[in-house]
Amino acid sequence: MSEPLEILLTNDDGIDSTGIRALHDALAEHANVTVVAPANDQSACGRSISHAVDVREHELGYAVEGTPADCVVAGLAELGPDPDLVVAGCNEGANLGEYVLGRSGTISAAVEAAFFDVPAIATSLYVPLGDITFDEIDLEPADFAEATRVTSYLAEHALDAGVFDHAAYLNVNVPLPDTDPAPVEITRPSKRYEMDAERNGDAVHLTDRIWESMDPETIPDPEGTDRRAVAEGRISVSPLTAPHSTNHHEILEALAETYLETVATADD
Repeated sequence: MSEPLEILLTNDDGIDSTGIRALHDALAEHANVTVVAPANDQSACGRSISHAVDVREHELGYAVEGTPADCVVAGLAELGPDPDLVVAGCNEGANLGEYVLGRSGTISAAVEAAFFDVPAIATSLYVPLGDITFDEIDLEPADFAEATRVTSYLAEHALDAGVFDHAAYLNVNVPLPDTDPAPVEITRPSKRYEMDAERNGDAVHLTDRIWESMDPETIPDPEGTDRRAVAEGRISVSPLTAPHSTNHHEILEALAETYLETVATADD
């Protein structure tokens, strides 16, 4: 019998959130799980990093007064055993589209793990808002059933299958559970970006208008994108890489070659 997986689990909603508890309990059935998670909600903090963070013991592991990136660094370098896998989530709210990848604390935890050469899975739950605001959502452990099921499946099978030979991390977005398990679609992040801003006196209000058009009958995102898959009730799994790639091209090379000559001419 093979040894159980060692998993480092974190999130950005905070160590006392319903989503991390649900995911911990599901993963712990087949793996050794060490939780190193923010003490408080750190949503949308990106890859912000601290120079020093306070740490306290928690019934699930360690609560860190810092960001998800702090938690991954602290967990991988100091607090936890060497994990086979880092899991971030389950986030209360979807993380869909290219523009979210650098903003989400959940995704950023997975990216931080990638720089340590540790495979990672970031899992988020899509919750349709309807006529309510996100602050009014009250999720129960049962709401995470689909998310915990697919994350456990990927944690158990993706490593041996060689998935992470081709991807640094998986961005997993899951609809709310239905009667039957949802199918999985391998997707790419949507390129849509619809941030808007409106000034009101001394304040500027920022609005993400993408979430206003999530009706599966009219959603404009093309087939194969993460947002369309989730809106239509499928589990989206986007295999992604880190660090970011560099795109060399001849025009920029030509500018670099003439830089010193141009600067010298300007100084004369």
